[in-house]
Amino acid sequence: MRFRHSLAAVCGALALTATLATPAHATTGDFGYQFIGLDGSPQSVTLHDPVGRECITLPEVADPDASAPAFAPHNDTDDHAMVFTEPDCTGDSWTLRPHGRPASDRLKLRSVWFAG
Repeated sequence: MRFRHSLAAVCGALALTATLATPAHATTGDFGYQFIGLDGSPQSVTLHDPVGRECITLPEVADPDASAPAFAPHNDTDDHAMVFTEPDCTGDSWTLRPHGRPASDRLKLRSVWFAG
């Protein structure tokens, strides 16, 4: 009888561990944006298969006191992307469709979150 209880406890623990240890979801595709570099010239960055369901603060424009926001995001991923005007997915937000056209230079962002 104790063996059954032990086996049930082990199976339950394994199921819980498997649930908690699931890997982060990756969004398939590319997400690009532009920013103004330290030398004043426009720079482009592409995130390849970014992590989904997690806020990504763009490192080049993370500090509002030190840089202008990024601009012209292009969501060429399989998931909706929500872009935010401030770091840590705060501030005003806009949603970009999967495989959409590049957004205008007027759309500013400092962080992004993929619906994944």
